[in-house]
Amino acid sequence: MDAADAGGFDLFILDGEATPLGGMGLCRQLKNEIFECPPVLVLTGRVQDGWIASWSQADAVVPQPLDPVALAAAVAELGRSRAARAS
Repeated sequence: MDAADAGGFDLFILDGEATPLGGMGLCRQLKNEIFECPPVLVLTGRVQDGWIASWSQADAVVPQPLDPVALAAAVAELGRSRAARAS
């Protein structure tokens, strides 16, 4: 949280299955506590976990097993949307 609060990030990619603090809980905390939080992409364990990723306020979700094309597309879309908001 300290590093995120200091700024300088264009995108966060979080592991929704990480322990002890899961990426979805961290995502929600970032979105609620960091002013102008960068976009957050959450990697979920299964497609069915998309509903909890929406609770986390994630900007995008990619389920495992990771599809490199879907991951790259999600990152590119978040980058484009951030650039559009900045201009």
